[in-house]
Amino acid sequence: MNKASGIEGAGDVQGATEAARNTWAYRVYYEDTDAGGVVYHSRYLNFFERARTEWLCKCGVNHEELRREKGIIFVVIDLNIVWKKAARLDDIVLVSATPYPVSGVRMGFAQRMVRASDGALIAEADVGAAILSVERYRPVRIPAWIQNELAKEAPP
Repeated sequence: MNKASGIEGAGDVQGATEAARNTWAYRVYYEDTDAGGVVYHSRYLNFFERARTEWLCKCGVNHEELRREKGIIFVVIDLNIVWKKAARLDDIVLVSATPYPVSGVRMGFAQRMVRASDGALIAEADVGAAILSVERYRPVRIPAWIQNELAKEAPP
C-alpha cells in the first residue's frame, strides 16, 4: 500500500510523498473508458476537476458553500492539456493540483496525472480559473483567504 495515497497497489511513486500534499489518487472506472479500455479524452477533465475541488476542500471550503455563503463561484476560463500516455481501465492515477496566482481576479492551476504503478506521466494541464459574482456573473477579486492559501503554495 502506498502511504501517500492510501491505496492498495499504488506502489511507490516519485512525487507521491509528503511534498506532494496536493495530490489525490483515483481509480479509472469502466465508465471513464472507451471500448478499448483507454480513458476517453474528455474524462481527463473530470480527474483534473476533482483534484482542484479537493484542493478547495483542503482549504476548508466546498463549491456549494462558496456559492451560497460568499456569493462567488469558480469558473474555468482557459485550459491546456498535453497527453503523454494513455490511462487505462483499473489504473490508479495520482492527480495533482498546484495553484498559482495570476492576477487579482484570476488564478491558475498546474496539474499533473501520473500512473501510480509505474510513475509514468499520463497528462499535464494548465488551468486558468476566475472567481465570479453569483449575482452579476462578473469577475471579482480573489478573497484574501484564497490569496493566503496561494501564498503558502509559492516556492521558497
